[in-house]
Amino acid sequence: MPISNALTHTALQDSLACFESRRIPLEGRRHAAVVIAVLNDDAGKPVMPLTRRPTRLRAHPGQFALPGGRLDPGETPEEAALRELHEELGLDAAPNSIVGRLDDYVTRSGYVMSPFVVWSDTTIADLKPSPDEVDVLFSVTEAELDSEPRFVDIPESDKPVIQWPFRGHLIHAPTAAVVYQFREVALHGRHTRIDGLEQPVFAWR
Repeated sequence: MPISNALTHTALQDSLACFESRRIPLEGRRHAAVVIAVLNDDAGKPVMPLTRRPTRLRAHPGQFALPGGRLDPGETPEEAALRELHEELGLDAAPNSIVGRLDDYVTRSGYVMSPFVVWSDTTIADLKPSPDEVDVLFSVTEAELDSEPRFVDIPESDKPVIQWPFRGHLIHAPTAAVVYQFREVALHGRHTRIDGLEQPVFAWR
């Protein structure tokens, strides 16, 4: 059973304060930051924004994604996370809105992805998604976050591919891995690691 009221500001601060997130050295890889944001829906229930990228984009067209992107020169990961949150969803969040950090995840495309958790009392309906980067904005409920993932073996890797079921789709790592760890830490208090989770072969290029 999930922790009661797990997605309140205080509960998130407490659960993430107990979690020791892991950093991964770049070692020639590029650095990106992503955001799991916890906002309110129209009824005051906590929800997480999830986007689907426009199909016309050159990079990852039509894929489900968390707000995020590559660090600009001189930026910290925290600064990049908040900048991308503003650029993609129109949400101005102060540095103290970051309530915690999850494990870095190395992508097959050569990035170290640093995930941050942001809490805001903004209503998701008040967001202003950028049409250049967001085709559809989804409001993910706590029950949807708590969906059991699938772990699939593939011959190309000794690590299982994670698949997160969401509204008739199967979302893969890195998004699925980050969401899964957030679910484990925030909803269940389990300090589950994600470095052993693989991306599907189509994402290896």
